[in-house]
Parts: sequence; structure tokens; C-alpha cells
Amino acid sequence: MPQILLTTLNARYIHSALGLRYLLANMGELRGETAIREFTLEPTLADIAEQLLRARPRIIGIGVYIWNAEQSARLAGLLKAIAPEVILVLGGPEVSHEWQGQPIVETADYLITGQADLAFAGLCRRVLAGDPPVEKVLHAPPPALDRLTFPYDGYTDEDIAHRVIYVEASRGCPFRCEFCLSALDKTAHGFDLEAFLREMDRLYRRGLRHFKFVDRTFNLNPHTATAILEFFLARLDERLFLHFELVPDHLPERLKALLQRFPAGTLQLEIGVQSFNSEAQALISRRQDNELTRKNLAWLRDRTEAHLHADLIVGLPGEDMASFGRGFDALVALRPQEIQMGILKRLRGAPIARHAEASRMRFSPAPPYEVMATDRIDFFSLQRLKRFARYWDLIANTGRFPATLPLILGDRPFDRFLVLSDWLHETTGQSSQIALKRLFDLLAQGLPVCLGLDRGAVEEGLEADFRRSGVKGLPGFLMLAKRAETPAIANSGERPRKRQRRHGIEDISG
Repeated sequence: MPQILLTTLNARYIHSALGLRYLLANMGELRGETAIREFTLEPTLADIAEQLLRARPRIIGIGVYIWNAEQSARLAGLLKAIAPEVILVLGGPEVSHEWQGQPIVETADYLITGQADLAFAGLCRRVLAGDPPVEKVLHAPPPALDRLTFPYDGYTDEDIAHRVIYVEASRGCPFRCEFCLSALDKTAHGFDLEAFLREMDRLYRRGLRHFKFVDRTFNLNPHTATAILEFFLARLDERLFLHFELVPDHLPERLKALLQRFPAGTLQLEIGVQSFNSEAQALISRRQDNELTRKNLAWLRDRTEAHLHADLIVGLPGEDMASFGRGFDALVALRPQEIQMGILKRLRGAPIARHAEASRMRFSPAPPYEVMATDRIDFFSLQRLKRFARYWDLIANTGRFPATLPLILGDRPFDRFLVLSDWLHETTGQSSQIALKRLFDLLAQGLPVCLGLDRGAVEEGLEADFRRSGVKGLPGFLMLAKRAETPAIANSGERPRKRQRRHGIEDISG
């Protein structure tokens, strides 16, 4: 039985905890005494505690993040109530800043703030040797990357077959965008490139084909970025998939030439535009050449096969609803496959908090600490924008409505989609968990009403989109249309089965 357990609650099973694997890899002589136990948010905390305590560990390390903060606090309390002799050690971004007064910190025995790759092993050695530190809170300085053992053999064959595998070629970020904890970094540091690529080759030879890079600025160092792209170009196959975060205004020609060589379905590029508003950018210390950002996004869309995932943030200081709408329209015109609208969060330790008073920013006190109102956007308008973002995910980001979406957006995408969003909420009271067939029916009903679109054009677009979806059966509006056609089909002498075959759907007439 391991003496030391490393655990966290992932948002979904498909996710894997890179941080825990770094801790495991750097346990030194204690690695054989250490094991990882990952969970999701679904099991009961009693079931999780049972699985952890069954191994009779002496030390349990818990990774605390914004998505699991509340459940982790309850789990820590439960573990201490059942087995007070077990030493609980906390780490992770949610407890590395503003930790004073957090109930979970009061419950635990130790807290390691910062990057605990090496500090956790040191603490465990002292505890097991009977020389535990007197101080409860230990502050870990960023480790020199050349001292770290790579974590990638901590991914099991089961992980490689069924989960997202996270990798990093560098840590840190030289930019100071105040909504992000990376604003606290002084710069970015890269791992030894040759050693890192050897690790990637080992993962590739073990069968991994889906690599998700967590580097904040993958293309910050053109030499490193091109070497990594060349590495994967030499290993292209039909299963390879790569995810990178790109700085939108930094695409040198050599990097562009390599990006053009990747076939469709291979590259996903996450591009943090965040805002086109120069006032908001200045307030949050974000340096971005907006014109170059537009040119590079247009070039990536027109000249590469990459799937572009562009980010905007709702609720930044200095940005009102009209300004956000203009930025949204500008981004829609650049045609990325996805536009992700994230609500501004006041992450613990992030410098965005300095604007709270001047911009009258009000944040939810509970994770994920989303902004609820600013001096430019009131509470009710922010609620509308949150629903707008959820409906956009359902309709636009899924890619299920390529024929219908242009009808919706017209030449004023933000204004028109906001009208649809308001109608959907008024009609359903929901902004999530809408079944796909029902969504088709809602659009068939609502688009002629709220946007004045021709019903025939709407139903034609929706029918094309539904046929493309591959979903069995029919939504209500198509079933009604089918019934209306039946007498005409019968009079024409054409058998219904043949008519249905021509539309590529299953005969449901018996």
C-alpha cells in the first residue's frame, strides 16, 4: 500500500491532472511509495474518501482548482473527520493566493503555495522522518526546469487510450494581462528542447496521437515552435491532433509556412483575442496589435486547414455592451470555427482585482468568481450576455447549423443573435440542456417570429442542417412537413419509401 496519495477532482473523466504527474515524477526515492488517485465531480465525497482511506495512506496531497474548490473543501473536512491522523497537504492555484481564512486551509495540515514540483517531496520526507515543519504554509519558489523530472511516463496506457494528455514545452508568460494568473510570472522559460522532444517521441511511440499543449504562449519563441511543428510534421498520420495556444499578433513567416503543411483535422489553434477595445486593453495591461491580429486570423482562416478557436472575454473594465458587440462582429467577420465567450473571473491573486473599486466591478463570492456587474454593464445585461454565450455554444460553436447560422447573423451578428437569445430564454427559461431535436424546433418556430425571416428559407436551412447531423428520427417541424406532403405523394403515384430514400432517411411508415 502506498504511504502517499496524490488526488484531485477533475471536471470530467477525460481530463488528466498534469500537476499530479509532475509531483509523482519528482518524488525521488519516495516514488514507489506514492500513487495517484484521480476522481471527477460526480461521485459522492464519502465514496471518494472511502477509496482514498482504504489504502491507509499517511499523507494525502490534494490539488485544488477553481472548478473543484468547494468539493475539495468538503472532502478535506470529511477526511479529517474520519481519519484525523492522516496528514493533508494542499496545493494548486486556488490555494496559492489569498489563502488566509480559506476553510480548506484551516482544515489541512500543510499548504504549499506556488509550483510544488520539488517542495512536496521535501515535505513528505520530513513528515515520514518524524521531523515535520512547524510552519503550516510553505512557499515554493519556481523550480529550475532543468532540475525537474519529466512527468510523461506517469500517463498510463489507459490514459493514453481514453483521456486528454497535457504536455508543456515551457512555463510562464511574459505578458501582464491582468485577468490571468500568468500576469504574476516574470517571463517564460522553456524546457530543454531536445529532452522535451525525446519525451514527445516516447509518448508517440506508446500510441499517443492527441497532444494538448498547455503553454500560455506556444509561438513566443519561434525557434522552439518551429522545431516542435517540424517534429510532428515528420510523424503525420490520420490520427494526429495537436492543440496550441497562439499569441495572435506574432506569426513569423517560417511559422506560417509550417502551419500550412498540416492537413485538415490535425491542428486546433486557441487564439486569445479577448477584446478589440483599446481602452480595455490598456486598463488590463494587455499588449496587442489589433490590426495585425485581424490580418493573422484572416490569414490562418484562408491559408491553413487549422481549426481556429478564438476567445473573447465578457465584462472587462472599460468595455460596455456596445463595444463588446463591435468586437464580436469583428471576430465573426474573420470566420473562426469557434468563438468562445468567457465571463471575466476574479481569480485569486490575479491583478484584475485592482479595478474592482474604480470600475464598480461586482464578482460572485463563490467559484468560479464571475463578474456580475461593472460600471459599463449592469447585472441584467451581463445575465443576457451569459445566456448569449451559452446559446452561441449550442448553435454556432457545435458546427451543427452551417446552413441556418448565416440566416440568423445577417449583417449585424451580435444584435441579431442577442434578439434570438432573448427569445429563446423567454420561451424556454433554459440556456443549457436543450435536446437537439427540440433546438431545431425552437429555431423553426422562433426565427420567423423574432428576426422576421422567411419561414420557408428557415425550414429549408434547418432541414439541410438536420440531414447533415446524422441524428435518427425527425424534429417536429419536419414531421409536420412530411405529413403535409403525404397526400401529394400518394396522388402522384410515387411510393413513400422511394421518396424517403431520396432524402436519405429511414422509412418510418411501417
